[in-house]
Amino acid sequence: MKKPAVESLVKAITLPGSSQTVGDANALTNVQLIGKEIVIDLALASPSLQLRKKIEAHVRSVLQDKIGEDYTFQVHVTHQASPSASKPNIIKGKALDGVQNIVAIASGKGGVGKSTVTANLAVTLSNMGFKVGVLDADIYGPSMPLMFDVAFERPLSVQVDGKSKMKPVSNYGVQLLSIGFFTKPDQAVIWRGPMASKALNQMIFDADWGELDFLLIDLPPGTGDIHLSILQALPVTGAVVVSTPQAVALADAKKGVAMFQQDSIQVPVLGIVENMSYFTPEELPDNKYYIFGRDGAKYLAEDVGVPFLGDLPLVQSLREAGDVGRPAVLQGGATEDVFTSITQSLITELVQRNKELPPTEIVKITTMAGCSAVS
Repeated sequence: MKKPAVESLVKAITLPGSSQTVGDANALTNVQLIGKEIVIDLALASPSLQLRKKIEAHVRSVLQDKIGEDYTFQVHVTHQASPSASKPNIIKGKALDGVQNIVAIASGKGGVGKSTVTANLAVTLSNMGFKVGVLDADIYGPSMPLMFDVAFERPLSVQVDGKSKMKPVSNYGVQLLSIGFFTKPDQAVIWRGPMASKALNQMIFDADWGELDFLLIDLPPGTGDIHLSILQALPVTGAVVVSTPQAVALADAKKGVAMFQQDSIQVPVLGIVENMSYFTPEELPDNKYYIFGRDGAKYLAEDVGVPFLGDLPLVQSLREAGDVGRPAVLQGGATEDVFTSITQSLITELVQRNKELPPTEIVKITTMAGCSAVS
């Protein structure tokens, strides 16, 4: 069963209590095929709860008859907002006024150094002369305030065109917003998905980011609510996936790449970065020990058809620099050289992406593979 065939079947279904079909009402917003599961999203003007449930059951029944018992169906009916109710900041193909490129930094697995890579990429870009911002979207484990030595800072309120906005905290030439600025260091963030999504939207749209060449988004590990909220709120220019070489991390990283490559998402993956690639003892500078395996992320990049941006050694100073709030690239030396090379590769891929592909559109789905609806 192909997606266009499912779309045709859904559009031909007559809505209960109406002479209109789904197609006549222009109600179909998304069709997604996930193996033997088909997800249908419909949007109708002011449907009552009773009518919504009736339509969902009717569409499921019709599709079950026409497509067969081999498939299962999820049908979601939501309220169709009027054009005036849409957010003015969310524009097809354009994220925020003055922000040129939005790059999501992701990892399938926690603990692979995604935030460390994000912080050092941001400072490297700034050192190259770009205007850079970082949105710490890891709601449940924000680490950017510590990594930028601004854990006790707080965003100021500024007036922009008569509206009160948050002014991001700035250090090392990078503008930064994080949920960590609004919680105590020992306070756990115990929020359900909608609350986390609301907090993210405030940091995105109620902030005075100003003119930025790059807005890097430090995503939480995995593929969940926060990722979907970001992709629904912002047309992300491209993504970078961070992994370590061992098989357990690579399996999760592959899922992270697959998320961005889904037909309903289509965010270009600019490349994969391998962290903790090898260890070189200070007393044996010519030796390399591949503690977690060798070239795993490089082979993964080849396997999934995305660029390999570079690898980072397992270096004690890199970890220490993050802990004391001074990104390692500011120390110079070999670490700065490696991040400069990775950043240059990232810029090359981004320029090529912007030349060959149209602007990314905001994702309009309400579910992702393996995840339940969040709306």
